[in-house]
Amino acid sequence: MPDMLVKLYDLPDRSEWLLPDNIKIRKPIAAEMSFVGDWVRKYFNERWRSEVLVSFSRVPCSCFIAAIGKDIAGFACYDSSGLGLFGPTGVRPNLRGKGIGKALLLSCLEDMRAKGYAYAVIGAVGPSRFYEKVAGAVLIPGSDASIFRRMIG
Repeated sequence: MPDMLVKLYDLPDRSEWLLPDNIKIRKPIAAEMSFVGDWVRKYFNERWRSEVLVSFSRVPCSCFIAAIGKDIAGFACYDSSGLGLFGPTGVRPNLRGKGIGKALLLSCLEDMRAKGYAYAVIGAVGPSRFYEKVAGAVLIPGSDASIFRRMIG
């Protein structure tokens, strides 16, 4: 799966984000780390859980969650597997298509821009059309192997 590049100085305006009123995007606090990590393992996998836990070690945290009351609807991280890398990200399967993934992606990208990044790399992209449409991401030629090619296990 290839990597994609996003120009952080050319992100869509927040007014284009449409979320149901009951969904709030926010950064989790340290006391929520185990809960968020366990949720990611349950709905996705152990590798993504590992990356989420790394995002909690960043100061400030480089993770966002979508919350419905006291439940998690989705998550997104950056600077986990490498500096300047967005991901992983995921939305609970029964809540997809409601704008949650878009809001999580753009929250992370705005946060990266605020920290001084001009560009972000989306590593090992699955849904490339989503990233093209939402953030103007473009494929990086020759990146099919990505940084994840040397993973063990």
